[in-house]
Amino acid sequence: MDWSSISGITVAVIGILIGQSIEGGNISSLVQPAAFVIVIFGTFGAVLLQTSGKSFIAGLGMAKSIFSPPTDDRQAIADRINTWSHLSRKQGIFLLESHLIQETEPFIVKGLRLMVDGNDPEKIRQICAIDLYIYEMQQRNAAKIWSAAGGYAPTIGILGAVLGLVHVMENLSDPSNLGSGIAVAFVSTIYGVGLANLVFLPIAHKLKVLLQNEIMRREMLINAWCAIASNDHPRIVKDRLDAYLG
Repeated sequence: MDWSSISGITVAVIGILIGQSIEGGNISSLVQPAAFVIVIFGTFGAVLLQTSGKSFIAGLGMAKSIFSPPTDDRQAIADRINTWSHLSRKQGIFLLESHLIQETEPFIVKGLRLMVDGNDPEKIRQICAIDLYIYEMQQRNAAKIWSAAGGYAPTIGILGAVLGLVHVMENLSDPSNLGSGIAVAFVSTIYGVGLANLVFLPIAHKLKVLLQNEIMRREMLINAWCAIASNDHPRIVKDRLDAYLG
């Protein structure tokens, strides 16, 4: 569980509510279902229009990693790489096949398979680099839905404000309906700007960081596989790994 993400969102919301109370406002006045529906559905509708359904669904699924990020297993992978390196150096690279069946991650399985099959280091790098590039593009396209939502939400909030004012103008003869219409108008803007700057854009930036960490992890694996395939000394392989673990 990533407590920094939970703490960040909690502090932001509490700060807004306390500020509203200090100014003498009623916190319940910020709860406007109509404004929320306009901003949320309008924002994600616009995002869905500009992206593919597959990327949209993948991007929504990535949000869970904000609060439950993947475990940093670089040290554990480095330990396994050192084992592969020593075994390959002493007994031959083909004996790594016994370690291949112990791996479950497709990317690692593919890299080990390329080594065991006796491919040269350059070919291993080329094939794995293509996989890494495609993975990066897919993940970036998915993560972009959050930065797009951060761009659209304030404008959709203004649209909600205009709709609220239209509702007010339609009911000038009925003063009892003026308050709700004005509330929807201003709260829509709050929702749009608030969600963009407190939720959507922070999520987008954090997903970029998590993706960069995963890319670095896979680059570490690729460089290690190429070093082992080149029959480099295990100490050299370890020195290269240390650069990724620092």
